Amino acid sequence: LEIENVYLNGRFPFLFDFPLLRELRITMSSYLKFDLGMLSGLPLLKELKLSGNHRVVGNLRSLRVLKDILEEVEISCHLLRETSWIW
Repeated sequence: LEIENVYLNGRFPFLFDFPLLRELRITMSSYLKFDLGMLSGLPLLKELKLSGNHRVVGNLRSLRVLKDILEEVEISCHLLRETSWIW
């Protein structure tokens, strides 16, 4: 699944509820809000690429649930925060 330069404003948890999804790329979607913990809904995820997403929050430790399956992770976001949403 590739989401690029989309003007979705807010949270869309259904984007992270694809149990058979293997690759997820979200780039330049500055208004899409999500927490890294939401990735636990993707148990077969092998490739994760996040770039230019300013509303990403969470802790990298939340990726531990995917540690046995993830093969490639690339996170390039300006402001990765562990706290709640900051406007």
